[in-house]
Amino acid sequence: MLRRLALTAVVSLATLSAVTPAATAATGPVPLPLPLPVLQDDARARLTITVSGSEDSAAEGTFELRCAPAGGSHPVAERACDRLDELAGEDEDPFAPVPEDALCTLQFGGPATARITGTWEGRHIDTVFSRTNGCEISRWNNLIPVLPNVR
Repeated sequence: MLRRLALTAVVSLATLSAVTPAATAATGPVPLPLPLPVLQDDARARLTITVSGSEDSAAEGTFELRCAPAGGSHPVAERACDRLDELAGEDEDPFAPVPEDALCTLQFGGPATARITGTWEGRHIDTVFSRTNGCEISRWNNLIPVLPNVR
């Protein structure tokens, strides 16, 4: 619906621009059209979360999460959006990868992986989470309940 509205506005503006020179020659100056408002999605988050390799079948699958308002197919969308709101107020990026020079404990948190794509706070997100060492486990746990609580 939003795309159709934007397309209609662009086509109308293009048509008006093409007609304006002919109208100006015959009748004088034509007032300029008012600027169109920028059409944007008001959701603070629009994410696709794909979880695989989990031992919990309920955690497996692809889930859509939208925030402001909370919605989508995510099983706990409102709690996940609340967590993302908390993280937005912090100075750290919860989607940033573990730094290459990080010292991580050699523990294995299980075979689960998750890929998150979409937008958050106006930024493009495309990142992968795993539980292959202490740093990755901590990174995953920081995003619970956006990511499922798996072991």
